[in-house]
Amino acid sequence: MQVKIRGQRKSFRTVRFDAATNSVVLIEQRLLPHRFELVSTRNHRETAAAIRNMVVRGAGAIGATAAYGLAQGARAFRGTHRGLFKRHLSKVFGDLMNARPTAVDPLNAMHGVQAAMAFGKTVAQKQSLALAAAEEFANENTEHCRNIGQHGLRLIPNGCTVLTHCNAGWLAFVDIGSATAPLYAAQAAGRKFLVLCDETRPRCQGASLTAWELAQQDVPHNIIVDNAAGHLMQRGKIDLVIVGADRVLGRTGEVANKIGTYTKAVLAHRHRIPFYVAIPLSTLDWKLSSGLEIPIEERDEAEVLGAWGVASGRGRTYVRTANPTSSALNPAFDVTPAELITGIITPVGIIRPEDLWRRRAELGWVGDP
Repeated sequence: MQVKIRGQRKSFRTVRFDAATNSVVLIEQRLLPHRFELVSTRNHRETAAAIRNMVVRGAGAIGATAAYGLAQGARAFRGTHRGLFKRHLSKVFGDLMNARPTAVDPLNAMHGVQAAMAFGKTVAQKQSLALAAAEEFANENTEHCRNIGQHGLRLIPNGCTVLTHCNAGWLAFVDIGSATAPLYAAQAAGRKFLVLCDETRPRCQGASLTAWELAQQDVPHNIIVDNAAGHLMQRGKIDLVIVGADRVLGRTGEVANKIGTYTKAVLAHRHRIPFYVAIPLSTLDWKLSSGLEIPIEERDEAEVLGAWGVASGRGRTYVRTANPTSSALNPAFDVTPAELITGIITPVGIIRPEDLWRRRAELGWVGDP
């Protein structure tokens, strides 16, 4: 997408690989919307830390970052012994997989890299195949998002108001985004609409990231507090909800996404407002059979007890807002049941959650039923 820097527009991907330095290059999302900066991770441990610390976040973006991180770790190996290389890669895989457990995209992305490496006969061949597979995942992620936009375009008529939650835009993917893809396609088609961005406490990705993205693309929008959605739905001020996801169960249609998504789905169902989830194929989990099995990440309570912002003359600053002797619970995700979801916007079309398993072959499923 295009970013305005000193009055000039320049194209960026959220994540890319620098083969010359064996580094993963990321947009430092914790500094947005106040400062745009690129950072490079020099080894797979730094790459895993960038995922864990949310330098990079969003299902597709951390999927691509994990794929590049696995290739980075493979390329860092010195020697020709395939047994030692295999043990080294197992450690790299584990470090990246454990960085953030809820999203399934990193696991699917790294499995793709592993499958590609299996065709190599030597360590050098496997290293080359690893990077090629990671690049393929990144490019496919972008193409999937572009197709999501085309399929979701019909959901955005002139004059509608769309609610988003968290950030499922191009910052959460390699480019374009999932939930934002239909919005950008509608803008390109000349349609007029308004986007409401949930602030998405505690890290406020809606207020800081989605709103920044939309402002960069000149899409009309307003930020709302998380608890305003019900009031606005009740007054007929919201026509449609589109969110992203970190994991969608292909067997049940259940959706894991940023905390608060389930609440918005319940409210939309109560007010008969269509509720859609937009995902690339890498977000589908064909193994788990219940949303209760999805690992829900518990993050540091400091995210709930305070907030980060930019203070005049002091730069990025953390401020405690809660009672100083109180503790907090901080589940980062929740699970929305299939019956609350109108449809899943995928690269192959809009599919009802209960039809995912029936259409699994065209959605990339590989394995035994």
